[in-house]
Amino acid sequence: MAATNQLRVLDAMRRHRVEESDLAPSSGYGYHDRGREKLEAIYAEVFGGDAALVRPQIVSGTQALALAFFGNLLPGDELLLATGEPYDTLAAVIDAEGRRPGSLGEMGVRVRRVGLGPQGPDLDAIAAATGAGTRVVFIQRSRGYSARPSLAVGQVGEIVRAVKGRNPQAVCLVDNCYGEFVEPEEPCAAGADLVAGSLIKNPGGGLAGTGGYLVGRPGVVERAAARLTAPGLGGQVGPFLGSTKRDFYQGFYLAPLVVGQALQGAVFAAAFFAALGFEVQPAADEPRTDLIQAITLGSREALVDFCRGIQAGSPVEAHLRPEPWAMPGYDHEVIMAAGAFTQGSSIELSADAPLRPPYTVYLQGGLNLPQVVAASLLAAQRLRNSGALDRRGD
Repeated sequence: MAATNQLRVLDAMRRHRVEESDLAPSSGYGYHDRGREKLEAIYAEVFGGDAALVRPQIVSGTQALALAFFGNLLPGDELLLATGEPYDTLAAVIDAEGRRPGSLGEMGVRVRRVGLGPQGPDLDAIAAATGAGTRVVFIQRSRGYSARPSLAVGQVGEIVRAVKGRNPQAVCLVDNCYGEFVEPEEPCAAGADLVAGSLIKNPGGGLAGTGGYLVGRPGVVERAAARLTAPGLGGQVGPFLGSTKRDFYQGFYLAPLVVGQALQGAVFAAAFFAALGFEVQPAADEPRTDLIQAITLGSREALVDFCRGIQAGSPVEAHLRPEPWAMPGYDHEVIMAAGAFTQGSSIELSADAPLRPPYTVYLQGGLNLPQVVAASLLAAQRLRNSGALDRRGD
């Protein structure tokens, strides 16, 4: 998979004739930045869209999705959440009750939800919920902090077909975070109108120090760009200061290989912690559609110990001890282990979880397999020292 995706990226860069001058910074308004235009054309080609917005001014996947929402929804429109409750940080963005300033709910957007069925997306329910007023249908590939499996690109395509059969004008928006380069195609190839994600996850390759992207149809991408800058400016402005553009190019080039290392690490962790008696999802031999490995630890103490073990296996701040805290955007205390070169980078090895039963931790990333193995061993050692393994009869 890494080789297949690596060649896709290489071919796109060759086709667009990337040159040394394209890597140079731009300043001020960033007008006529040829390197930025080529970078976005490469993203569009590799991710199967016709247009892209790839910018350091987009600081997270949540912001990228917010641009997509606010750019393509107007007061009175309907947003359909086709894969159940979205990731925690989107709750404040959507806020169907309209209690949070600046939310979609306050703006007068109506929100409907369709839960996942036992076998995945409930296609009949999604089709039944899609009406003439449904403007955007939101599809989240990753599990987030939930027990449900992540979605394959083929499953995204099934949702898109169910929606388009009822309302061809509806915009199918996909949260692609953690899923990039895990399969040989991205959601636009399955019919999605717009995909969004973060560059400090998969596509940044561990080099991008910030940034986000949107790829899809030109009209919907440009509407999102108008929310990033201003109507009339859209994607025509936006500087790349310092080495940011070089990092974006090189990170994207390395991303398939880095994602391959992270996937190998996830498979190892699944096999290792299952052998220690913990419930894991997905299992080591199951197909994978994103980077996240869920491990159910069973207690608050075990979860905290696990995260401290992962932190101890980090190249940066290994000596620090993660503590649970009331992180903005979450309803429960959250603990995060992330000894990363880039703050919050989850393509680098990290582990995080809300402090709530059944105390499942979400392990993701890893720039190289040996680090994932070492950090997993340190986490297991802490569980053994605390007695968590003994209580499992192992």
